[in-house]
Amino acid sequence: MIDLISVLKGNFHKFSKGQKAIAQFIIDHYDKAAFMTAAKIGEMVDVSESTVVRFATTLGYSGYPELQKALQVLIKNKLTTVQRIGLNEDVDKDKVKLHKKILKNEMNNMRYLFEHFDIEALDKATELILDANRVFVLGLRTSSTLSNYLGFYLDVILDDVKVLNNSGVNSLYEEIIRIKEDDLLIVISYPRYSKTTIEATKFVKEHKAKIVAITDTEASPVHSLADASLFAKSNIVSFVDSLVVPLAIINNLIINISLREKEVIVEYYNTLEKLWDSHSIYQN
Repeated sequence: MIDLISVLKGNFHKFSKGQKAIAQFIIDHYDKAAFMTAAKIGEMVDVSESTVVRFATTLGYSGYPELQKALQVLIKNKLTTVQRIGLNEDVDKDKVKLHKKILKNEMNNMRYLFEHFDIEALDKATELILDANRVFVLGLRTSSTLSNYLGFYLDVILDDVKVLNNSGVNSLYEEIIRIKEDDLLIVISYPRYSKTTIEATKFVKEHKAKIVAITDTEASPVHSLADASLFAKSNIVSFVDSLVVPLAIINNLIINISLREKEVIVEYYNTLEKLWDSHSIYQN
């Protein structure tokens, strides 16, 4: 993925006076610029809205909306936690407005998933998982919540599932060092992408094991390493990472696998129900 900031800096000398003002504003305030209209950026640097639009086409984009999307991808990779907190400064005095904005973003992300759901990719990922001898699930930091959830249900369906833990780089490599060609890694990775996750995925790739990625976009560093990718995009940029859409795609994956292994699951839960009853696990 090309770093837009590097492009702006590398071509700065070629820009006109007005374009230089726009470029400098984006370089200095890319975290804010990603959510500004062309008119607002023009107002900030004292140029016309049309100048901002033309600047986007000069950079090779079809228009300003495409440049704005590129900026939003950029900030998901670059923003620190402190910068993410600052993105909500304009609404933090109006709590109702803030929480409605968060919920609306979640709804928009779910709508996008609904409209762009890739059933072929889901089926391919399912086949790869069912064909594997052993399945490893890797998701570090916030993604560990997703990996534990996925691992819990896969362990019901499959014979050999290992959730890779967060205990450190050395421990992680000790767990995957014997990975073989007939094994598979499910890697869950979201911005800010964990360097440890990426390096571990590369290690698995070098050992010729299959890889299923659950990530946000084609620009994700784990996508190019994967044999199948499931995309669950999230446009929320906050110090809190949203797990709503990734969890939805994971649920679809679990159900898709369970449809192929229905008899195994029924037998498993029939046995469990008897154990639960005998030990009074649940309140009657």
